This record gives sequence, C-alpha cells and structure tokens, in this order.
Amino acid sequence: MTELNDFSKPIRDPIWKHIWMNDELYAVTKTVPFMRLYNIKQLGPAELVYPGASHTRAGHSIGVYNIALKMLNILLKKGADVWVSKEGAMSFLAAALLHDLGHFPFTHSLKELKLKEHEELTGELILKEPLRSEVAKIGAAPERTAAIITGEGKDDAETAFFQKLLSGVLDPDKLDYLNRDAFYCGVPYGIQDTDFILSQLIPDKKNGIKIESKAILSVESILFSKYLMYKSVYWHKDVRIATAMMKKAIFTGIEREKFSPEDLYHQDDEGIFRLLEKTNYPEKKPAQDLRLGKIYHIIAEEAFQGENPKHRNLEDLYKRRTAEETLAEYFSNKTGIKIGSEEIVIDIPERISFESDLFIEDEKKVFSESSTVFSKEFIKTLVPSLRKIRIAVSDKIHKKTSNLKQTILPIF
Repeated sequence: MTELNDFSKPIRDPIWKHIWMNDELYAVTKTVPFMRLYNIKQLGPAELVYPGASHTRAGHSIGVYNIALKMLNILLKKGADVWVSKEGAMSFLAAALLHDLGHFPFTHSLKELKLKEHEELTGELILKEPLRSEVAKIGAAPERTAAIITGEGKDDAETAFFQKLLSGVLDPDKLDYLNRDAFYCGVPYGIQDTDFILSQLIPDKKNGIKIESKAILSVESILFSKYLMYKSVYWHKDVRIATAMMKKAIFTGIEREKFSPEDLYHQDDEGIFRLLEKTNYPEKKPAQDLRLGKIYHIIAEEAFQGENPKHRNLEDLYKRRTAEETLAEYFSNKTGIKIGSEEIVIDIPERISFESDLFIEDEKKVFSESSTVFSKEFIKTLVPSLRKIRIAVSDKIHKKTSNLKQTILPIF
C-alpha cells in the first residue's frame, strides 16, 4: 500500500499543532470508553508539584496516534509497503489511538497491585461494543487492533511488526509523552526533535525499525530525556510520595475486601475518590489527605541497594505494609502516643530499564553494544541514582517524628 493521506479532519493540539483524522477515527474519540480518558490526568498527582500538569490521557492518546501516522507514512515510503496491508495500517493507527483505553487513574499508583494489566483491559474494551463496530468502520480489524496492544498474535508477521512499532525506545507513546509532559510541567528536559527522529527510521519486517549510526544521537537524546524526566517529574520526591499514598489506600482496601479489583477497572480520577468515600477503614486516610492536596512529609531517604535483602524485601507490598506497621509501633514507643500505620508510607520506585535492542544497521550491532555512550556499564550507573527508599509521615505526626529520622533506616 502507499502513503496514508486521506485524512482531512483537523484537531488542534498544543504540542503537534494540527493532527489529521478522518470522520471514522474522530468518531472513536467520542465513544464512552474514550471519553473516560478526558477524566484521567496523564500525570496523576504530579499537578500538586507542577500545577500546569493537568493534561489528560485523552490528549496524550491523540498525540500518540499523530506520531504513529507520521511514523507509518515514513516507513511505507521506505519499503514497508511491501508487507503492510491497508487493514493492518488502520489497525495500527487505531491501536495507537486506543492504547491507553484501559489505563488506571493516578498514573502508576495501582501498578504493583494484583490487577489486570491495563493493556488487557484495553483489548477487552476494543473487542466489545461500541468500540468493536467503531474500529471496524475505520477499516481496521478489532482483533488485530487489540493484539497489537496486548502483545498477542505474534505468529502473524504483520501484527508482530506493528507490535514492535508501538512498543520500543522510539515508539510513538514515548515520543508523545516526553514532549507533552515536559511542555505541561514547564520543564525543558523532554523536548525531542521528533520529525528528525522519525525521518531516520528504517523499516524492518522482523524487528519493526532499525537505524543507521548517524541517528544514535537521537536515541541518546530520548534516553537522556527519559532519565531527566524521571528524575525531575515522574519520580520527583513529592510525586512519589503522593503516588505511594494512593497506592497504600487502594492496596489495603482490596486486602480488606472494602472493594474488589473489578470495582477499580474503568474508573476515572474522581471515581476512585467516590469509591473510597463509600468505605471506612483507617488506611484510606492517605488518599483523603491527597484529595486535600496534603502530601506526607519525607523524614528519611536512602538509595535503594539491590544487594541488600532488606531493601529487596520492601519491593513486596505486603512486606512494605509490615514495615510501616513496625515503624508505627516504633514511633509510638518513642513518642509515647499511639500512632497508626495509616500515618506512614514507605515508597520505592519500580524497576526501570534504559536498555534497547534497537538494531544499528551499519554497525551490525544492537544499540547497547554500538558506539553509543549508553553502554550496559553506563546504564548500570543511571538507575541507582534514581531509585530511593523514602519514608514519609502525615502532618499529624511530622513534628513528633522528624527528630527520629537518624534512627529509622538502620531498622531496615
């Protein structure tokens, strides 16, 4: 097939200016499942630190579609038209537009909980009405669209090709969220030369894309930006604690059967708070405070040490809760007042990778083994500088416990 250019409906966007759709794609953005994304902030509680960061999953999803369209047209011109069908192309664009359809509110607050992956929820939504019919009207196959997102159907070469495009170091998702999040947070770190990056892509039927070594700088720019955005925005200390507060409330609520995982699926930001309002248990206090804009105060911090078994234990939410209960008892003994574990949160960011298997055509090597500065040895130095164990406490006990911070971490 040739270039996709039969889109005449413009959507104005502060990042990409005009985004072009046809009537059928636009109709998908007006369905009930997609409209929910307008009620989910892309960065969750980050707006408590960066007030401008009130942009939504809907805006991001439309931005990802935009980059996917540009990427696909470039790859088609460079030879991908040999194996890409019109139905496959439209399925890929629909997948880009709908990739976050099942995403939970509050960014990754619910990520470590025993819930379905948001990609699985997205696939389920695409395969039932009203989206099944609306996706078919685009000229896409609902089953292929869902598979591109969920990672199923890898035995089909065209589906596997599109899966590689949608997920990788140079994927449309990352190119949109780095630029979009930096713009709304008012920081310069995520801005990318997106048009140049896309122009350097070479289609590869097996691996999705590859590049020449002259484009290594573009990949390095993305990885450095990812690092800086995690350091300054995504894993900003107060954003991390706010995320941990919501996670504690939801995790405990599920464990105490105050609500079920199914009650959380397809909620928006406000829906989570309404769900919590119907319950009564002490550990929902952090979420109540968060709704009032009160972020717990950090009283201790230490770099995560992967070789330390006590640190590794805290990656388990059950053991983390036990540690919070231990701290509550410790503080109670030291201060002479009764302190509940709802006044304390421990946060550890999840594991993150800066590696890439992107193939460098002229060097005949994968990216991390090429002439890039992002060698495996260099990457090992990045993550430890980001991952911090933090202990934070509520306003109620902050003054009473802040002078104990030197005695806390040895407990762990």
